[in-house]
Amino acid sequence: MSSNPIVAPAVFPSDRELVLTRVLNASRQKIYQCWTDPKLITQWFTPPPFTTPFAETNVRGGGSSLITMRGPDGTDYPNRGVYLEVVPNERLVFTDAYVRAWEPSEKPFMTAILTFEDAGAGKTLYTARVRHWSVADCRAHEKMGFHDGWGVATTQLEALASRI
Repeated sequence: MSSNPIVAPAVFPSDRELVLTRVLNASRQKIYQCWTDPKLITQWFTPPPFTTPFAETNVRGGGSSLITMRGPDGTDYPNRGVYLEVVPNERLVFTDAYVRAWEPSEKPFMTAILTFEDAGAGKTLYTARVRHWSVADCRAHEKMGFHDGWGVATTQLEALASRI
């Protein structure tokens, strides 16, 4: 049996993928830490007026996560997922296709591929690549405000990572 990691295809349909890329003023280690430490996730993960009252992570391939977002009206939106690949300080891949221990979710929506690359002077080239199961899911995510929402969250991520 091979223990080689699964490699995603080099080409993915662009009409099913949303991408956010930025150079962040914080190290790869700090950005990764903010993505994996539940106490830090709750401080940056959602753009206002949403909050993140709860986060739980088991950061390893096959490990699960639960991040709860709370809307301004008090409604909680639990987001369960499973880590598919974890390369500390370099790469996180997770999906909502599973809720825990390879238990399929009712409606898979996306797989996120996060990469953290050195950009010199303590900065990080951060790429969030979100792949969707269908064109309709991708368009829905874009209409929900992917670029604005993930953009604000990324700004919050950078601010937290630069001060921890």
